[in-house]
Amino acid sequence: MAAHPTTIDWFPLWLSLQVAGAATLISLALGIWLAWLLANRQFPGKEILDALTTLPLALPPTVLGYYLLVTIGRTSWIGRAWESLTGSALVFTWRAAVIASTLHAIPLLVKSSRAALESVDHACERAGRSLGASEWRIFWKVSLPLARRPVAAATALAFARSLGDFGATLMVAGDIPGRTQTAAIAIFDAVESGNTFVARTLVIVISIVTAAIVFLANRLERRRPA
Repeated sequence: MAAHPTTIDWFPLWLSLQVAGAATLISLALGIWLAWLLANRQFPGKEILDALTTLPLALPPTVLGYYLLVTIGRTSWIGRAWESLTGSALVFTWRAAVIASTLHAIPLLVKSSRAALESVDHACERAGRSLGASEWRIFWKVSLPLARRPVAAATALAFARSLGDFGATLMVAGDIPGRTQTAAIAIFDAVESGNTFVARTLVIVISIVTAAIVFLANRLERRRPA
C-alpha cells in the first residue's frame, strides 16, 4: 500500500478564506440593498424577487452549479464577454468559486438583514424624514445603525456558509490543485484517496474556524447596545 504524505498543503484553506472573504463582501453589498428593498418598498414582482433570492438555499448544489455553468460558461454571453475583456475564461478559476459562494451566502444575509430592518423602530425613520433627510441618509444614519448587530451576525454566518461551499464550487471552478482546490474539495479528495491525516487535519481546522464564527454570530445577535 502506497504511503500517504503526512504534510499539509495549506493552499486550499487560504484559498477558501480568500474566496469566502470576497463572496461575503459582495453578498454584503448586494444583500443589504436587496434586504432594504424587500423590507421598505412595494413593487410588482416583489414576491418573485423574494423567492429567487431564497432559491439557492433550496436548490441542490449541483443544480445551482449547472445553472452557473450555463450562465457564465464559455458559450454564454457573460462568459464570452469576460473572455473578450480578460483573455481568459471565467469558469474553472477562483473567480468562479467566488460567484458560487456568493450565491450561497446572499440568501442568508438577505433574510436576516430584512428581518432586522423590518424590526427597526420606524418612528426614528419618520423623525428623520420630518427633518428633511433623504432616504439614503436615513438608511445609513438611522436604519442600518439600529440593525447593525443582526446584520453583522448575518454577515458572519454568510462567511461561514461561503467557507464550506462544495457542490456548486466544484462544478464551476473545478478541482485544480494550487489553483481552484478549496478546503472542502481538498477534504473530499483526501477521503477519496484514503489520506485520513490530511482529511482529519483540514476537517478539524475548518470546524474550529466555523465554530468560532457561529459563536461570534450568536454573541452579536444576543448582545444589546447599552
